[in-house]
Amino acid sequence: MKFMKLGSRPDTFYNSESVRSVSSEVSSDLVVQVNGTRYLLHKFPLLSKCLRLQKLCSESPESTQHQIIQLPDFPGGTESFELCAKFCYGITITLSAYNIVSARCAAEYLQMTEEVEKGNLVYKLDVFLNSCILNGWKDSIITLQTTKAFQLWSEDLGITSRCIEAIAAKVLSNPLKVSLSHSYSRRGRDRDDISVNGSKTNTSKGWWAEDLSELGIDLYWRTMIALKSGGKVPANLVGDALRIYASKWLPNISRNPENGETTTNSSSKSRLLLESVISLLPTERASVSCSFLLKLLKAANILRASSSSKSELARRIGIQLDEATVSDLLIPSTSNDMTYDIEVVFTILEQFMLQSQSPPTSPVHVKGRFERHRRSRSANNGDFELQESRRSSTSSHSSKIKVAKLVDGYLKEIGKDVNLPLSKFTALAEAIPDFARLDHDDLYRAIDIYLKSHPNLNKTERKRLCRTLDCKKLSMEVCMHAAQNELLPLRVVVQVLFFEQARAAMAGGQLTDLPSNIKALLAAQDDASRPPGSLSTNRSMVQPEDQWSVSGLKSPSSNISTLRMKLAENDDLDENFHDGISKTHSSKVKQLCSLPTRPKRMFSKLWSTNNRSASEKS
Repeated sequence: MKFMKLGSRPDTFYNSESVRSVSSEVSSDLVVQVNGTRYLLHKFPLLSKCLRLQKLCSESPESTQHQIIQLPDFPGGTESFELCAKFCYGITITLSAYNIVSARCAAEYLQMTEEVEKGNLVYKLDVFLNSCILNGWKDSIITLQTTKAFQLWSEDLGITSRCIEAIAAKVLSNPLKVSLSHSYSRRGRDRDDISVNGSKTNTSKGWWAEDLSELGIDLYWRTMIALKSGGKVPANLVGDALRIYASKWLPNISRNPENGETTTNSSSKSRLLLESVISLLPTERASVSCSFLLKLLKAANILRASSSSKSELARRIGIQLDEATVSDLLIPSTSNDMTYDIEVVFTILEQFMLQSQSPPTSPVHVKGRFERHRRSRSANNGDFELQESRRSSTSSHSSKIKVAKLVDGYLKEIGKDVNLPLSKFTALAEAIPDFARLDHDDLYRAIDIYLKSHPNLNKTERKRLCRTLDCKKLSMEVCMHAAQNELLPLRVVVQVLFFEQARAAMAGGQLTDLPSNIKALLAAQDDASRPPGSLSTNRSMVQPEDQWSVSGLKSPSSNISTLRMKLAENDDLDENFHDGISKTHSSKVKQLCSLPTRPKRMFSKLWSTNNRSASEKS
């Protein structure tokens, strides 16, 4: 840290009955009152350097002994005034980054300029500030922090802007020289300054981001704007710096949102800080993580930030939703009805679908008389665009598959909420395209959790809940659980048993007389639901709460017999099921007499094929 000493005389100021005086052989003839403190001083040393005191003395009447001058609202208070007074007496004073702002404001207040005397205090302070303080990184940060106590004075004198420009210039000079640290706090450790051959090398990662996080939000915002306008700091470094700042000033909101009860004043300050951070976010996709954006959105919900800030966050999150985790999406609801905010997740998912629209798979060619000539000149560009388009389409498809898994995991969490309406649950489940779900295991688990948390659903509501579920995309373990799940609609259980029986028969080569289109459908669904390396039915990979008991399931025939008992007890079974069974005469169809007519289109083809074969044999 740089410092400067002015004057050579020893300090002769002393207190006498709450009055500050100067030890001198000459009696004092001037009384200066600063913020309730009286100073017994001398006119000659002060008036020779302070133009303001000259004017005040000429305007005020002289008394017999002392002339009294009032200095209200003196910048820096008694400490700053005493520093200026000591300079006038030639007493040694020490200036550094901690007191230069207050001294400069006090000198400006007293008008200690070159007009009064050459080499006055204002001139000396400006030289020290420009040549020493602003050349040092730490000194510039400290000086900028001290300007907050003298905001108006610092702005008028240009101290704040000069500090910001100096800080930005140091970062912009070589922003890639360092990278940001994963540690967001320097508490408990010293700066890593290592001396190498007499020179100090700062090996602390993220030095500028951590140091700037000490600033208040107003100064920090202006400094970051200066950095971004320079165009030399990579977007990911700016994003990490914002993450460090937010984790420092919004820890309680991001970590304990349930206990985020704050006063109105502190809530307003936190809201201003949050909205300022949001406004500083870089536009590049990979500049900040999706997890950090979702934490900001949680804080925005709690602090009731502006709708524009929430919309911007939702848009940014939607662009990179495939990077999120289920815990990130669990945004607490501000209302007392539901545990989590479902509407904001709908908005994020909508933004993701809009942003992940697949581009055309082939470049558009201009038709016209010069088409051949244009194509010959841009053949390479067209091939490049085609490759980029296909790569983007593949990336978009994989992103949708990841988001589908994410949404199914999110449905399992929110399904536990007893206040969650069925309409919101089903709407979120149906928002995912069918091709994006390679399997429906997680969706089934979410439905099962919702059924257990909402036992009062009627038959119609249960059917509506299971409308999105595709039994052909369920694994063996899930099918075994669904076959004995009493909460599921009966028709869903029948579908599960049929497809599992048909799949087992196809694997063993037993059901050889199934129509070729049914065989192809089962084989295609089996291949699509189990892509290489994407699915696993290994029970060791399943969480304990998802490992259902399958005891009591002996063989497919026992499931069929149990189903016959259920069908016998169920008086509400659809009549078209029985009508379809009574029309068939094939022995192989009679073996599947317990199976419903759902899906109708596929089963109608099966019955019509068997009817034709039976009529031909007769």
